[in-house]
This record gives sequence, structure tokens and C-alpha cells, in this order.
Amino acid sequence: MNLIIVEDSDFVSPGCVRLRGRRALHIATVHRARVGDVVRIGRIGGCIGTGTLTSQSPGVVELEVRLTDPAPEPPQITMLLALPRPKCFRRLLQAIVTFGIKRVAVFGAYRVEKSYWATPWLAPEALQEKVLLALEQARDTTLPVISLHPEFKPFVEDVVPGLSQGTRRIVAHPGSLQPCPANISEPVTLAVGPEGGFTQYETDRLTGAGFEPVSLGARILRVEQAVPCLLGRILPLPA
Repeated sequence: MNLIIVEDSDFVSPGCVRLRGRRALHIATVHRARVGDVVRIGRIGGCIGTGTLTSQSPGVVELEVRLTDPAPEPPQITMLLALPRPKCFRRLLQAIVTFGIKRVAVFGAYRVEKSYWATPWLAPEALQEKVLLALEQARDTTLPVISLHPEFKPFVEDVVPGLSQGTRRIVAHPGSLQPCPANISEPVTLAVGPEGGFTQYETDRLTGAGFEPVSLGARILRVEQAVPCLLGRILPLPA
């Protein structure tokens, strides 16, 4: 992990944390840190800084922390994602969070199998686990807001207007002749459909809600390939 994530419950005093389990093992075996060594630390919802190892025993470490730097500024992108296959969703969610996206709405569509919604990977604990892994990778501490919407019609009618208000609305649609715009500096809401794409009805509802259809070219990509490509293209270049 590129950042050791700590939570409020890990603090045993204002400047000291005690870690057990996976994080303690990672510090000992991957970082190979010993008493006196320094590792990168970030507090959920807070700042990033350093932790100096002050105590170490099997399965438990204590660190004196100094958190001074703010978390990275998130991109102004809201992600609307039709629920993919559960195994794909696990990987894709981590990629989306690693990109820094802080609002993710997962929704149902005609080509989303109803059985996908029964996957244990949508349970709050499972989502939290994948999100934390992504934050560790990206050196970020700001949790995203993830919402689940199994039914397409009420999602588009009742939820999407509020989520996308004040943003440029884009829907990935392979049949579009309009190439996906690049380096967008304004807030964006990006909608990506399931494998096989949106139906005509779904496309019409999204375009009726102000979404512009765009594509990445003539090749048809899997969702897990298309989403990183779209985000990499849309994200504004560093100043």
C-alpha cells in the first residue's frame, strides 16, 4: 500500500495510533519497517503525513503520526455506472476510486442481470474494503459516496437530475459519431452502460435528460476497459 490508512478508532492518543491485522502485517513485511522508521500515513476524511514506528510486536504496531498535508483535490466527475458482472465490478470500483471520483451511482439497466444485485460485493462492508484499498493505492483519504439504484426508470427520473445538476452530461455510446471530448475543465457527469450497451429506450431517456452521446472510436471495448479510457480522456491535464 502506498498510504497506510488510519481511522479515528485507531488513535490511542491525539498523536499516536495502534494498528493490528493487515496494516500491521504490511508495515512489518512489505515496508519492512522497524522502530524508528517512517511510513506514509493518512487519516480517513483528514490529512496525510508521516508515521514514525515507536513500538512493534507480532501483529501490532504503534506509530507517532504527524498529519499536515491535505488530501488530493478530487476531479469534478460524477460516475453513473450500470452494474457490471460482480467480479468486474470489484476491479472497476477500485479503478474509479483510484482516479479520485467521489460520487458513484450504480444503477440497473435492461442488460444488467437481476442476479448481479444479489452479489455480496455490494454489501457495505465489501464496498468499504475495496474503497480503502483504492485510497491506499492513490494516496487519498476522502471516501466516495456510493449509491445503488436497481431500477433504471426511477433512477433517471428522480435521481439523475439532482446528481448531474450544473454539470456537462456525457453518456458513453459506441454508436455515436461524436468522439469523447478530452481535458474537460468543467464538472462532468459520465454515464456508462452495461456490456452490450444501453437499449434505444435507455439511450433516449438519457439524451432527453441532457446527456450527449460520445464514443471512443469504432472498436467495442469491455466496460472495465472503457471506463479507465473515458476517465483518462475526460480528466483535465495538470496545470
